[in-house]
Order: sequence, then C-alpha cells, then structure tokens
Amino acid sequence: MKIHHIAIICSDYEVSKKFYTEVLGLTILREVYREERKSYKLDLAIGDHYVIELFSFPDPPKRPSRPEACGLRHLAFAVDNISQKRADLIDKGIECEEIRIDEFTEKEFFFLQDPDQLPLEFYEI
Repeated sequence: MKIHHIAIICSDYEVSKKFYTEVLGLTILREVYREERKSYKLDLAIGDHYVIELFSFPDPPKRPSRPEACGLRHLAFAVDNISQKRADLIDKGIECEEIRIDEFTEKEFFFLQDPDQLPLEFYEI
C-alpha cells in the first residue's frame, strides 16, 4: 500500500535528534526512552506524515553508507525548490554536494550526509 516508516540507528542521539529536527525541520511526534534496551526512540514526521523512527542503541556496529555501497542506497526527501533548500542547509553549516541533474527525469537533486554519514538526497519535484 505504502511505506510506513524508515528506521535509523544513530551513534549520538542528541546530535542526530538536533539534525533531523532543527536542521531538516522534521516534527517530533513522540519520544520515549526504553530502559530495558537503553534506547531512545524518536518518531518524526514531515507535515502530517509519520516518516522516520530515530533510535539510539549502545555501541551499534558500523555499516558502510556511501550511496554506492551495497544495501540501502540513500533516503530521499522531496522539495519544491532545490536551490533554496541547499542554500538553507549550507547556511546551517551543513556540507552539501553540488546540485546534479537526473539524466532520466531532468530533475535537480543533491546529496548530503547525516551525522552518521547516512546519505540523504534532496530531490526537486
């Protein structure tokens, strides 16, 4: 029917929480601390759409995360003004790749990395 949510495990919960809420502007729906797991779970939304579960776990293993690494390639966010979104992120101190053109759709996009080097794409719709 549709994708329900995307789960992300971060290495530094407070840094990632700030990145996804203050930098990317996602809305906090719920935040819980699960004592038995020593883990936070932060439910985030874009507008009214539940989209990301951000988790903290003690000592999670590292995983390759370049967009061309095997496995999940990246998480993509739709935006209506790619140049403005990139400028806003750069103003917040976020390093962004140059804007590229999708050879099939001719739409503009760029990549950046979250605090754990998870590749994030911003794609103009």
